[in-house]
Amino acid sequence: MVRVILNGCGGRMGTVLTNLIGDMSDMKIVAGIDIVEVSRPYPTFASLEACTIDADVVVDFTSPKTLHGFLPIAVARKLGIVVATTGLTQVELDLLAQASTEIAIFRSGNMSLGINLVQQLLQSTTKVLGERFDIEIIEKHHNLKKDSPSGTALMLADSINAVRIKKMRYVCGREGADTLRKPDELGIHSLRGGTIVGQHEVTFAGQDEIISIGHQAFSRQVFATGAIAAAAYIVRQKPGIYSMQDMINESSAVTTLYTYPEEVLVSLEDLPRDMSVISHLYGVLAENDVFIDMISHTGATNGHLSVSFTINAKDRVKTEALLRDLVSAHDGVHLGIVDNITKLTVEGPGMEFQSGVAYRVFSCMAKAGIPILAVTTSESKISYISPTSDVDRAVAIIKEEFGI
Repeated sequence: MVRVILNGCGGRMGTVLTNLIGDMSDMKIVAGIDIVEVSRPYPTFASLEACTIDADVVVDFTSPKTLHGFLPIAVARKLGIVVATTGLTQVELDLLAQASTEIAIFRSGNMSLGINLVQQLLQSTTKVLGERFDIEIIEKHHNLKKDSPSGTALMLADSINAVRIKKMRYVCGREGADTLRKPDELGIHSLRGGTIVGQHEVTFAGQDEIISIGHQAFSRQVFATGAIAAAAYIVRQKPGIYSMQDMINESSAVTTLYTYPEEVLVSLEDLPRDMSVISHLYGVLAENDVFIDMISHTGATNGHLSVSFTINAKDRVKTEALLRDLVSAHDGVHLGIVDNITKLTVEGPGMEFQSGVAYRVFSCMAKAGIPILAVTTSESKISYISPTSDVDRAVAIIKEEFGI
């Protein structure tokens, strides 16, 4: 059970969070903080210092100035923090950086999962388009929003700048008779009116073409949902500053699982350490249309090599015949073939950005007593071979471990 102290419990976001968390079984608001007295289904206090209730994390939906008051208290009590406010100055950012040496802090200019996906799209687009397109941002919010430009607009601009060789300078609005756009400008324009929850559009304007990437929030629930996920995430982290991207990477470590049945594992032990022999091996297989996969090529101190790879079961007889000729030409080479195996592949975009994914996969298999006969990896993928008889169990275990 994650115990939450809600700072700003009397505000609009406080109301949404109170209702959402009230229906949850694994998270509970144990206290609220607000300078205005408000009726809530939990005790409320005027400050975190006055709060006498134990908790795990503070979720803050107030204003940057409140950080100065509650941050030292949170550090002293070793509480995790979710900072969901925008308009932070360098002073507040420095305070968070200092506090992060002792507690875990989650900070995002926007708690929407969707807007953080937009960040990734913007960076990919910027990498492709380079400096050939002009970039402008328009952000729209309700008429009660105080800061401008929005924290989200600045977050999106920073994401774009992070992948550019030549950094852009931010121009917030334009006025006057001499406002010709300079090539190094990234324009950010703010609109305020009505009850707009939040809308952001980034335009890449090139020669005779325009690319627009946008996001619109229709209710505050999207931000509350993100804050709840952030609270559950941050209580498991070591001291430091974490972002929505960190959380997304963790949840996307493994998003997909594939199985490839009817595989055969072929191994050749004690091959001569002679690349002409290895080249001949692969050349013979290629000439006879044998598709090979999951190649492992390892050396030994005795001057020999071990090579293994997988093939499709339909090529088993042909492959064995081809390799018998090679084995007979070199004394001491041993051929091994294992049938009735399946390749399992787990992949996810977040695998590249976190450690321990391979450990979790192998640990699951070890605890279940499922052997792994061969492994290959890349930045975002792990493929391994196990007996076909164990595949159903392996799939169920991986799905449970990674929530897919």
